[in-house]
Amino acid sequence: MSQSLPAIPVKRYFTIGEVAQLCGVKPHVLRYWEQEFTQLRPMKRQGNRRYYQHHEVLMIRRIRDLLYDQGFTIVGARNRLHELAQADKGARDAALPPDALDDQPIDRAPALALPLDSNALRTELEEIRALLF
Repeated sequence: MSQSLPAIPVKRYFTIGEVAQLCGVKPHVLRYWEQEFTQLRPMKRQGNRRYYQHHEVLMIRRIRDLLYDQGFTIVGARNRLHELAQADKGARDAALPPDALDDQPIDRAPALALPLDSNALRTELEEIRALLF
């Protein structure tokens, strides 16, 4: 990427303002991209507030790179993301034995390999609880 973006902090949910800063775009651009890229679906809580997860921040950075740095159009970037997803799925399927695909449950949520820190986890859960109540 032509512009250096800040590191993504280790936390589960990000507000639209945080994501805008992490990805170098305005919040209204993120809302527009949600309409254009069906893969981008942040969780909505209290009054339609958006909460993005780590994998969505990475996807937004990829979209930003395709549009701003590589010069793709919206349609071109959408097609490129679809191609990358198919290639990723093909690579995962190729790594499994042929009979393993029949017995595997479909996991729709991406796995995040984050170190377990009980204090940080407790703090994060308390923050989430505060958002909910």
